[in-house]
Amino acid sequence: MASGDSLLDSLEELDDFSDSDSDYEATTKATKRRKQPVTGLQPPKRPRRKAALRVSSTSSSPSPTPQNPSLQQHSQGTSRQASPRPVTRANEGIGGISAEDIYDAVRSGKSAMVTVVDEWLDSYKRSREVGLLVLINFIVQSCGCKGQRSRGSPQVGGLLRNLNNLHILGDYDQKDGDSVNYPLCTPGPQLRRFKASLCEFIRVLVSSCRNSLIFDEYLFPSLLALLTGMSDSQVRAFRHTSTLLAMKLMTGLVEVAVIVSVQLQTTQRQYDTENSKREQDRASGRLEELQATISELRENREEVSSMMNATFRGVFVHRYRDRLPEIRTACIEELGMWLKTDPEDFLNDGCLKYLGWTLHDKQSPVRLQCVRALQGLYQEKEFIGRLELFTSRFKERMLSMALDKDPEVAVEVVNLLLLIQQRTEEGLKEEECGHIYPLVYALNRGLASAAGAFLFNKLKSVIASDNQENDKSENAAFFQILIAFYIQSEFHEHGAYLLDSLWDVARPELRDWETMTTLLLQEAGLMYEEEGALIELMMCAIRQAAQATPPVGRTQGKKILGMKDKKVQEQDRRRVTTHFIPLLPQLLAKYSADAGKVSLLLKAPLYFNLEVYNSAPRLEKYLDLLLSQICGIVEKHTEATVLEACAQLVSTLCSESYTFSSRAHLAFSQLLDSLTECFSTYLSDLLQGTADDDDVYSAATALKRIAALSSAKDPTGWKLFDSCLELLKSRMESRELDKELMVSALKCAAFYLMWAKVNAVNSTPAEGELNRLKKEMRSFCRVCQTCLSLNQAEIRDQAFELLCDLLLLYSRSSARSEPALQALVHLPSDSLRSEMAAFLLDYVFSDTEDAELNVENEEEMKIRLLQRKRNQLSGYCKLVIYGVLELSAATDVFKHYSKYFKDFGDIIKETVSKSKLISPIQSAKTVCLSLQQLFSEMLTEDHSRQDLGEIRDLAKRLAMSFGIDLHRVRKPLVALHMDGVRFAFREPREGEEQHMNVTFLEILSEFSFKLLQPDRTKLAAFVKSECPSAALSWPSVRMYQRSLEGRSSSKARKQEEGGDVVSTHSSPVAKRKRTTAQGSVASTIRGSWLDSSSIHSVLHTPALTSTAQRQSTKVLASKKPSATQSDISSEDEFSLGSQIRKVRPVKRHQLSSSQTGPPLDQQDLNSHLTLLSLIEDEDAEREEPEIEDYESDSEHESTYTLPSTRHTSASILDELFE
Repeated sequence: MASGDSLLDSLEELDDFSDSDSDYEATTKATKRRKQPVTGLQPPKRPRRKAALRVSSTSSSPSPTPQNPSLQQHSQGTSRQASPRPVTRANEGIGGISAEDIYDAVRSGKSAMVTVVDEWLDSYKRSREVGLLVLINFIVQSCGCKGQRSRGSPQVGGLLRNLNNLHILGDYDQKDGDSVNYPLCTPGPQLRRFKASLCEFIRVLVSSCRNSLIFDEYLFPSLLALLTGMSDSQVRAFRHTSTLLAMKLMTGLVEVAVIVSVQLQTTQRQYDTENSKREQDRASGRLEELQATISELRENREEVSSMMNATFRGVFVHRYRDRLPEIRTACIEELGMWLKTDPEDFLNDGCLKYLGWTLHDKQSPVRLQCVRALQGLYQEKEFIGRLELFTSRFKERMLSMALDKDPEVAVEVVNLLLLIQQRTEEGLKEEECGHIYPLVYALNRGLASAAGAFLFNKLKSVIASDNQENDKSENAAFFQILIAFYIQSEFHEHGAYLLDSLWDVARPELRDWETMTTLLLQEAGLMYEEEGALIELMMCAIRQAAQATPPVGRTQGKKILGMKDKKVQEQDRRRVTTHFIPLLPQLLAKYSADAGKVSLLLKAPLYFNLEVYNSAPRLEKYLDLLLSQICGIVEKHTEATVLEACAQLVSTLCSESYTFSSRAHLAFSQLLDSLTECFSTYLSDLLQGTADDDDVYSAATALKRIAALSSAKDPTGWKLFDSCLELLKSRMESRELDKELMVSALKCAAFYLMWAKVNAVNSTPAEGELNRLKKEMRSFCRVCQTCLSLNQAEIRDQAFELLCDLLLLYSRSSARSEPALQALVHLPSDSLRSEMAAFLLDYVFSDTEDAELNVENEEEMKIRLLQRKRNQLSGYCKLVIYGVLELSAATDVFKHYSKYFKDFGDIIKETVSKSKLISPIQSAKTVCLSLQQLFSEMLTEDHSRQDLGEIRDLAKRLAMSFGIDLHRVRKPLVALHMDGVRFAFREPREGEEQHMNVTFLEILSEFSFKLLQPDRTKLAAFVKSECPSAALSWPSVRMYQRSLEGRSSSKARKQEEGGDVVSTHSSPVAKRKRTTAQGSVASTIRGSWLDSSSIHSVLHTPALTSTAQRQSTKVLASKKPSATQSDISSEDEFSLGSQIRKVRPVKRHQLSSSQTGPPLDQQDLNSHLTLLSLIEDEDAEREEPEIEDYESDSEHESTYTLPSTRHTSASILDELFE
């Protein structure tokens, strides 16, 4: 038989594998001797094997008569000793290395494994059994067992007679070990060091024995038999460690098999060459020598194949679907090595199917290792032909795994698909590539970069095919194809993310500024839409090159640039500056009429090294051209985006850090002069009411441009405040509310006051100047207060936002560092406070505007409206936090915490937290006051338990804000409870019912669980003193008293709502539960609270995929599984393909001795071993899926979100409370 036939036949026979075979017994016999009875682990095959058996039998206790393995196992298991005897080093190694020495060397990871292995080999050569016992003790100690065994132990005698005996192996753990904590499960770097050293020990052992001891028919068969038996143990530590060692041994044996096969082929060629010579030309005895060598090599190959076959069938076939993911990962990792090392024997459909099935594993580390194994195969061109069937069967699964819930797996899958695209003839179809393209917009940078590499490879292949037809430059063709992709992808707001995905692989192309500007400046070069896309991509590339930072959301921690990266960044910035300084005025002139394009181009100077303008006289003319273009754009456009971009650039160019700032100041001052003159021309007609529509439009546009420039440049020199204030008053008196005109006038006046305050801080103004400024501030606040009641939303919202900013700027806190500016402090009047609170209730905590939105662009309008409301609420909360408004003004905010938690929960929570820092007691009283106001509002309307439940939900949420440090919040909580009790029993006003507020105690009880016991006693006495004696038996009072006694207020509420009589004697419960009337709004709010793990905004980024893990419903098994209905059935249950059966949950029970049915000697050995194979825990009852049934990732969800160009709630909060 050929050298590799025995292993190949065995692997192919796995399709017909059945549990009736003794697969756990390592059968090392050759295929041609299958008719011989198997009585042990070393069947007599050749005379030298018989000699080995004789040595083994004489040095150990007499072997029993061969019998059924299960009977032998049972008899040995019942004769175990109660306690093992420890071993000394002399007894173990006869003066040589001991198991402890090997274990310490492996655990430390600092010893040379070659030296350790050589020392053990010396000991083994002196005494095989003693050496093997040392190795066995080392393996068992590596499993976490603390005890060892000597040669004289009855357990060791049985172990040496039958090394896969499970009962004997179990005794190690029961007496000495800990199956929960063992070296391979130790967290941290110690695990990696121990695992690496253990694998290195096995590798060196095989390498040192590959020419001798591998073929002594004792060491490796015995060792593999031991590991095979241990791998089937119910003890997790044994199963995990032995499987890892067996897989590493298998890898070493595969390498030896390849070496032997190469030697056999070489010797066979030499023999054929020698045999082809004439008889007189042959060397004497050469043929016989070669023939003997060939026979020996064939025997060696056959023996190695037999051990490989036994390991594959006895360990891998069962453990690759083990319940422990670490074991499955180890099996798949080594399988990949076998496939790549020995493709002749392993690279076939019979072994590849295991990789295909494992692609559906439920654990991401197993899937990850499987994908990496496949990458190693597809990297070899000679393997592609053998992988055709596998690729066709599992390509669909691999494509779906690009959306794996684990980003690391998804990254490797995309890299695997790139290999398939590059190496296979068919590659991937265009619709299949469509699964990968959108991932360039994923927030995970690793996944996006992998998808970018895939996209770049595809683009280059298209370019290569197109260049054969025309002579277009390669980079120009690249940009045209990239522009087409960007437009067709329909994610036009995310160009920065596309560029970041391609940056690592296409950096030279993306920094080709010459090609970009040439395409933009040439006539009839690109279409209109293509020009816009190229400008956006070019600006993103400029930002990426100048700042060297990824876009928002892709930053993984704080990345500190090294010296080399900083040098590259500075070089890129210099190249950008020198290239665009002469060309930017041309680009602005060409696209000056297009608001979208010019607003992008105006951002380019922000990334320049602007000092270059002063480096050469010839560059100053380009500065003048740039200033001229900016002024022309301001005079030409009225769009907010363009004016904001111009204002930002004006602020940068006017910075005092640049020597050319005086020239910029002069240019923009002239621009403001012309705009002010234009506005003054129409002012008199506007005040007199004689201006027509054209005059109003011209004045409004001029004022809008002035307002935009005022945000970047001091406008106080143009004295526009009085004119704007008069204009606002006259328009409100005449009720001619022109939106553009009045909003611009409000902005101009507000910017004037802001710049005046800045100038007052930076200089020392006279007292008369300060009084005049304070008077102007008071006048403007009165105008804004009037605007709050207008029915024009834009004017009303702008007035409220400006009020929040100015009141904060002119508050006491802003003047603390400058006592001379105390005269500028302006506090809002009572009427203004009332108006602002009413604005919150009418326009922020209201859904009326949402209902009025049109269907067209409804979602976008809702997002903008919510963003505006969040800004307004944040402005109001800042006034409370910085002391402009009293803490009691926060009641209008706190009482909407629960109802509007989804939209404003993060802002309100931050306000509650900040208020506690200002005054803990006053903050607690404010919380109580907000609940009192809601309760009073409920009483004025229809009294219902549903409304009371909603208030209690709010109280519960506010109670959680007090934290877990109960000693720190003692006084605030006591003050809150005392205010609540007083409110509940306050004297009724005229026309009110007696004690109508007593039900408020139910709300107050939600805060009782935060009280300490002394405070509970104090409050209980306070309640009795405040409460009339007749009211002590009322349900609400009794509920509150029980909450002070330590009972769960939620349980009491449930009983009260059910109408049952509440017993006064009951044990406390451990968990608080809340119940709400059916259909209440609170249930919806509470649901959203539970659904979200953290506070979030409604501004979700658009989801790219929908692959979230779906919780499958588990069905309990109706019957307890017997031994024959084991977790691991034959391989026939698997179907080759991408369709995998669903998980069938099986309810497991711990079988007692009276429930195990027939005795062990009457059961099939495999059935019994299979039942024990994967049981880890000894729980009384647990439910788990069958091990071989892997859940497809189509049932998992991996939500790769697209980056949002809008602020997230967290960034808004940081910005608003900065």
